[in-house]
Amino acid sequence: MTIRGLSVFGATGLLAACALPPEGVTPEGLVIFDEAVASIGCDLVGESDYLPVELQTGLTRQQVLETARYKLNAEEAVRLSNGGIRLTTGACAAA
Repeated sequence: MTIRGLSVFGATGLLAACALPPEGVTPEGLVIFDEAVASIGCDLVGESDYLPVELQTGLTRQQVLETARYKLNAEEAVRLSNGGIRLTTGACAAA
């Protein structure tokens, strides 16, 4: 493999590591998402978690799911064994 080939793989890895917020979710929306998830105990698992987050943030279910995925990719959340996620930053850092 050439140096050029290695640099392409390296650049691809860097791009994959850079998590981008979901389309239509502003930086302020990310803060509101964090606050909403913290208000329900820091875990997003089922319907009883998603509905209050949707209501508090004004985001659609799809945007909430994409924001949760973004938080995982940004290492601001961890996946739970029950399939949900737990935020690990801000008010949820100690949860």
